[in-house]
Amino acid sequence: MKTKLMMALAASMLMSACATGNRGLYQWGSYEHQIYAMYAEGGKTSPQEQIGKLESDLEKARAANRPLPPGFQAHLGFLYYQTGKLDQALAAFETEKLLFPESRPYMDRLITQTKR
Repeated sequence: MKTKLMMALAASMLMSACATGNRGLYQWGSYEHQIYAMYAEGGKTSPQEQIGKLESDLEKARAANRPLPPGFQAHLGFLYYQTGKLDQALAAFETEKLLFPESRPYMDRLITQTKR
């Protein structure tokens, strides 16, 4: 009887763990779709449209207190660069460098090129 009770308890704990779902480490939003649209679909959406969607994702992540994935700020910075918003591009590159120190060499190169 005790074994059956333990088995039932273990099964219910397992099922409840599965029901909670995995939110993942990062708040991805439309980031992956924007990358795909830019590179695989040949710019199907304009940089301005992508900026709008990514800025919306950024606000949602802040509201949910969730981190954005690696590369998010760098991609947003590149879009800002494409649209001539150089100050915003530099700020996004600096943010990427701060959040993901392993990106420092690449971000430093982009920052240097943007300042020219």
